[in-house]
Amino acid sequence: MLYAATRATLKKEFGGGHIKDEVFGTVQDDVSLSGYKKYLISQSSPAPLTAAEEELRQIKINEVQTDVGIDTKHQTLQGVAFPIAKEAIQALEKLKNKKINYVQLQIDMKNETIILANTLHTELKDLPKRIPKDAARYHFFLYKHAHEGDYLESIVFIYSMPGYTCSIRERMLYSSCKSPLLEIVERQLWMQIIRKIEIDNGDELTADFLYEEVHPKQHAYKQSFAKPKGPAGKRGIRRLIRGPAETETPSD
Repeated sequence: MLYAATRATLKKEFGGGHIKDEVFGTVQDDVSLSGYKKYLISQSSPAPLTAAEEELRQIKINEVQTDVGIDTKHQTLQGVAFPIAKEAIQALEKLKNKKINYVQLQIDMKNETIILANTLHTELKDLPKRIPKDAARYHFFLYKHAHEGDYLESIVFIYSMPGYTCSIRERMLYSSCKSPLLEIVERQLWMQIIRKIEIDNGDELTADFLYEEVHPKQHAYKQSFAKPKGPAGKRGIRRLIRGPAETETPSD
Protein backbone atom coordinates (compact mmCIF):
# COMPACT_ATOMS: atom_id res chain seq x y z
CA MET A 1 0.00 0.00 0.00
CA LEU A 2 2.87 2.37 0.81
CA TYR A 3 4.57 1.62 -2.51
CA ALA A 4 1.37 2.35 -4.43
CA ALA A 5 0.78 5.57 -2.49
CA THR A 6 4.29 6.91 -3.12
CA ARG A 7 4.62 5.86 -6.78
CA ALA A 8 3.23 9.12 -8.19
CA THR A 9 5.48 11.20 -5.91
CA LEU A 10 8.55 9.24 -6.97
CA LYS A 11 7.72 9.69 -10.66
CA LYS A 12 7.22 13.41 -10.17
CA GLU A 13 10.52 13.86 -8.36
CA PHE A 14 12.39 11.75 -10.90
CA GLY A 15 10.77 13.48 -13.86
CA GLY A 16 7.81 11.91 -15.63
CA GLY A 17 9.14 12.94 -19.04
CA HIS A 18 12.11 10.61 -18.63
CA ILE A 19 9.93 7.51 -18.10
CA LYS A 20 8.97 5.70 -21.30
CA ASP A 21 7.10 2.63 -20.00
CA GLU A 22 5.61 1.42 -16.76
CA VAL A 23 5.77 -2.30 -16.11
CA PHE A 24 3.86 -3.93 -13.27
CA GLY A 25 5.03 -7.30 -12.07
CA THR A 26 3.94 -9.84 -9.52
CA VAL A 27 6.91 -12.22 -9.91
CA GLN A 28 10.61 -11.65 -10.60
CA ASP A 29 10.37 -12.75 -14.23
CA ASP A 30 7.89 -9.95 -14.92
CA VAL A 31 10.54 -7.29 -14.28
CA SER A 32 13.41 -9.03 -16.09
CA LEU A 33 14.60 -8.35 -19.66
CA SER A 34 12.55 -11.23 -21.06
CA GLY A 35 9.53 -9.98 -19.13
CA TYR A 36 9.98 -6.50 -20.60
CA LYS A 37 10.18 -7.95 -24.12
CA LYS A 38 6.94 -9.83 -23.49
CA TYR A 39 5.41 -6.58 -22.29
CA LEU A 40 6.38 -4.80 -25.53
CA ILE A 41 4.91 -7.61 -27.61
CA SER A 42 1.63 -7.48 -25.69
CA GLN A 43 1.43 -3.70 -26.12
CA SER A 44 1.90 -3.89 -29.90
CA SER A 45 -0.56 -6.77 -30.44
CA PRO A 46 -4.27 -6.01 -31.05
CA ALA A 47 -6.59 -6.05 -28.08
CA PRO A 48 -8.50 -9.30 -27.52
CA LEU A 49 -12.08 -9.12 -28.76
CA THR A 50 -15.12 -10.91 -27.53
CA ALA A 51 -17.38 -12.72 -29.99
CA ALA A 52 -19.75 -9.76 -30.06
CA GLU A 53 -16.92 -7.25 -30.66
CA GLU A 54 -15.48 -9.42 -33.43
CA GLU A 55 -18.91 -9.54 -35.05
CA LEU A 56 -19.13 -5.76 -34.93
CA ARG A 57 -15.70 -5.50 -36.55
CA GLN A 58 -16.77 -7.78 -39.37
CA ILE A 59 -19.89 -5.71 -39.97
CA LYS A 60 -17.78 -2.59 -40.49
CA ILE A 61 -15.73 -4.33 -43.20
CA ASN A 62 -17.89 -3.90 -46.29
CA GLU A 63 -17.19 -3.56 -49.95
CA VAL A 64 -17.68 0.00 -51.14
CA GLN A 65 -19.06 0.25 -54.69
CA THR A 66 -19.62 3.39 -56.71
CA ASP A 67 -22.74 2.34 -58.63
CA VAL A 68 -26.02 3.29 -56.99
CA GLY A 69 -29.43 1.76 -57.64
CA ILE A 70 -32.11 -0.59 -56.43
CA ASP A 71 -30.14 -3.69 -57.41
CA THR A 72 -26.77 -2.64 -56.01
CA LYS A 73 -25.17 -2.77 -52.60
CA HIS A 74 -23.07 0.19 -51.50
CA GLN A 75 -21.99 2.00 -48.38
CA THR A 76 -23.17 5.52 -47.69
CA LEU A 77 -22.61 8.02 -44.90
CA GLN A 78 -26.07 7.19 -43.56
CA GLY A 79 -25.68 3.40 -43.72
CA VAL A 80 -25.49 0.42 -46.05
CA ALA A 81 -27.87 0.09 -48.99
CA PHE A 82 -28.68 -3.53 -49.77
CA PRO A 83 -30.32 -4.42 -53.10
CA ILE A 84 -34.10 -4.76 -52.92
CA ALA A 85 -35.70 -7.88 -54.36
CA LYS A 86 -37.99 -7.51 -57.38
CA GLU A 87 -40.98 -8.92 -55.46
CA ALA A 88 -40.48 -6.31 -52.74
CA ILE A 89 -40.39 -3.48 -55.28
CA GLN A 90 -43.57 -4.74 -56.91
CA ALA A 91 -45.32 -4.95 -53.53
CA LEU A 92 -44.30 -1.38 -52.67
CA GLU A 93 -45.63 -0.19 -56.03
CA LYS A 94 -48.97 -1.84 -55.28
CA LEU A 95 -49.06 -0.19 -51.87
CA LYS A 96 -48.33 3.20 -53.40
CA ASN A 97 -51.23 2.67 -55.81
CA LYS A 98 -53.40 1.50 -52.86
CA LYS A 99 -54.00 -1.95 -54.31
CA ILE A 100 -52.80 -3.48 -51.05
CA ASN A 101 -52.61 -1.95 -47.59
CA TYR A 102 -49.61 -3.62 -45.95
CA VAL A 103 -46.06 -4.60 -46.92
CA GLN A 104 -43.50 -6.21 -44.62
CA LEU A 105 -39.83 -6.40 -45.62
CA GLN A 106 -36.95 -8.28 -44.07
CA ILE A 107 -33.21 -8.59 -44.62
CA ASP A 108 -31.82 -11.82 -46.02
CA MET A 109 -28.71 -12.03 -43.85
CA LYS A 110 -26.99 -14.65 -45.99
CA ASN A 111 -27.43 -12.90 -49.34
CA GLU A 112 -27.50 -9.37 -47.90
CA THR A 113 -30.69 -8.46 -49.72
CA ILE A 114 -33.95 -6.83 -48.66
CA ILE A 115 -36.74 -9.24 -49.52
CA LEU A 116 -40.51 -9.37 -49.21
CA ALA A 117 -41.82 -11.00 -46.03
CA ASN A 118 -45.59 -10.75 -46.58
CA THR A 119 -48.40 -8.56 -47.89
CA LEU A 120 -51.27 -9.82 -45.77
CA HIS A 121 -54.35 -7.64 -45.70
CA THR A 122 -54.10 -5.88 -42.35
CA GLU A 123 -56.65 -3.88 -40.42
CA LEU A 124 -55.57 -1.46 -37.74
CA LYS A 125 -56.56 -3.87 -34.98
CA ASP A 126 -54.45 -6.61 -36.62
CA LEU A 127 -51.31 -4.47 -36.96
CA PRO A 128 -49.76 -5.46 -33.59
CA LYS A 129 -49.96 -9.12 -34.64
CA ARG A 130 -47.75 -8.41 -37.66
CA ILE A 131 -44.83 -7.33 -35.46
CA PRO A 132 -42.46 -10.27 -34.80
CA LYS A 133 -41.24 -10.60 -31.22
CA ASP A 134 -37.93 -12.24 -32.11
CA ALA A 135 -36.83 -10.48 -35.31
CA ALA A 136 -36.56 -7.00 -36.78
CA ARG A 137 -38.73 -5.91 -39.72
CA TYR A 138 -39.65 -2.97 -41.93
CA HIS A 139 -43.39 -2.29 -42.27
CA PHE A 140 -45.32 -0.06 -44.67
CA PHE A 141 -48.96 0.40 -43.65
CA LEU A 142 -51.77 2.25 -45.42
CA TYR A 143 -53.39 4.04 -42.49
CA LYS A 144 -57.05 4.79 -43.25
CA HIS A 145 -58.64 7.22 -40.82
CA ALA A 146 -60.65 10.40 -40.40
CA HIS A 147 -59.13 13.69 -39.26
CA GLU A 148 -61.10 16.88 -38.68
CA GLY A 149 -63.95 15.60 -40.80
CA ASP A 150 -61.75 14.47 -43.73
CA TYR A 151 -61.13 10.86 -44.77
CA LEU A 152 -57.40 10.22 -45.19
CA GLU A 153 -55.28 7.34 -46.45
CA SER A 154 -51.69 7.85 -45.31
CA ILE A 155 -48.71 5.53 -45.67
CA VAL A 156 -46.85 5.00 -42.40
CA PHE A 157 -43.41 3.41 -42.13
CA ILE A 158 -42.77 1.31 -39.01
CA TYR A 159 -39.34 0.00 -38.03
CA SER A 160 -39.69 -2.73 -35.41
CA MET A 161 -36.68 -3.92 -33.41
CA PRO A 162 -37.50 -6.21 -30.45
CA GLY A 163 -34.60 -5.17 -28.25
CA TYR A 164 -31.76 -7.53 -27.48
CA THR A 165 -33.51 -10.71 -28.55
CA CYS A 166 -31.87 -10.13 -31.96
CA SER A 167 -28.19 -10.65 -32.66
CA ILE A 168 -25.82 -7.71 -32.81
CA ARG A 169 -25.33 -8.23 -36.54
CA GLU A 170 -29.08 -8.15 -37.17
CA ARG A 171 -29.52 -4.97 -35.15
CA MET A 172 -26.63 -3.27 -36.91
CA LEU A 173 -27.79 -4.23 -40.41
CA TYR A 174 -31.42 -3.21 -39.90
CA SER A 175 -30.36 0.09 -38.40
CA SER A 176 -27.83 0.76 -41.17
CA CYS A 177 -30.16 -0.18 -44.03
CA LYS A 178 -33.17 1.82 -42.84
CA SER A 179 -32.21 5.26 -44.16
CA PRO A 180 -31.00 4.08 -47.60
CA LEU A 181 -34.19 2.00 -47.98
CA LEU A 182 -36.40 4.98 -47.22
CA GLU A 183 -34.40 7.14 -49.61
CA ILE A 184 -35.00 4.66 -52.44
CA VAL A 185 -38.69 4.30 -51.60
CA GLU A 186 -39.30 8.05 -51.42
CA ARG A 187 -37.04 9.30 -54.23
CA GLN A 188 -37.09 6.47 -56.74
CA LEU A 189 -40.51 4.92 -56.15
CA TRP A 190 -42.06 8.33 -55.33
CA MET A 191 -43.93 7.00 -52.33
CA GLN A 192 -45.13 9.64 -49.90
CA ILE A 193 -44.57 8.48 -46.33
CA ILE A 194 -46.51 10.62 -43.88
CA ARG A 195 -44.82 9.33 -40.72
CA LYS A 196 -41.81 7.19 -39.70
CA ILE A 197 -42.10 5.29 -36.40
CA GLU A 198 -39.67 3.11 -34.46
CA ILE A 199 -41.01 0.57 -31.95
CA ASP A 200 -39.75 -2.46 -30.05
CA ASN A 201 -43.11 -4.02 -29.25
CA GLY A 202 -46.23 -4.47 -31.35
CA ASP A 203 -48.44 -3.72 -28.37
CA GLU A 204 -47.55 -0.05 -28.78
CA LEU A 205 -49.49 0.15 -32.05
CA THR A 206 -52.87 1.11 -30.70
CA ALA A 207 -55.36 3.27 -32.58
CA ASP A 208 -54.72 6.24 -30.30
CA PHE A 209 -50.95 5.89 -30.56
CA LEU A 210 -50.97 5.80 -34.37
CA TYR A 211 -53.39 8.70 -34.62
CA GLU A 212 -51.29 10.86 -32.30
CA GLU A 213 -48.14 9.99 -34.22
CA VAL A 214 -49.68 10.98 -37.55
CA HIS A 215 -51.50 14.02 -36.12
CA PRO A 216 -49.50 15.25 -33.12
CA LYS A 217 -51.25 17.65 -30.82
CA GLN A 218 -50.30 21.27 -31.21
CA HIS A 219 -48.76 22.71 -28.07
CA ALA A 220 -50.62 25.65 -26.60
CA TYR A 221 -48.97 29.03 -26.98
CA LYS A 222 -47.06 29.98 -23.89
CA GLN A 223 -46.80 33.67 -23.16
CA SER A 224 -43.25 34.74 -22.60
CA PHE A 225 -42.38 35.85 -19.12
CA ALA A 226 -42.41 39.63 -18.80
CA LYS A 227 -39.45 40.93 -16.89
CA PRO A 228 -40.66 43.13 -14.03
CA LYS A 229 -39.47 46.67 -13.82
CA GLY A 230 -36.82 47.48 -11.29
CA PRO A 231 -37.49 49.42 -8.11
CA ALA A 232 -38.25 53.13 -8.51
CA GLY A 233 -35.39 54.24 -6.31
CA LYS A 234 -32.79 52.14 -8.09
CA ARG A 235 -31.32 55.11 -9.96
CA GLY A 236 -31.36 57.43 -6.92
CA ILE A 237 -33.39 60.55 -6.20
CA ARG A 238 -34.21 62.68 -9.19
CA ARG A 239 -32.75 66.18 -8.94
CA LEU A 240 -34.27 69.32 -10.45
CA ILE A 241 -31.77 71.29 -12.48
CA ARG A 242 -32.66 74.81 -13.42
CA GLY A 243 -31.96 76.00 -16.88
CA PRO A 244 -30.09 79.19 -17.69
CA ALA A 245 -33.35 81.18 -18.02
CA GLU A 246 -34.49 80.14 -14.57
CA THR A 247 -31.35 81.23 -12.77
CA GLU A 248 -32.04 84.02 -10.29
CA THR A 249 -30.36 87.33 -11.00
CA PRO A 250 -28.42 88.75 -8.05
CA SER A 251 -30.04 91.72 -6.34
CA ASP A 252 -28.22 95.06 -6.23
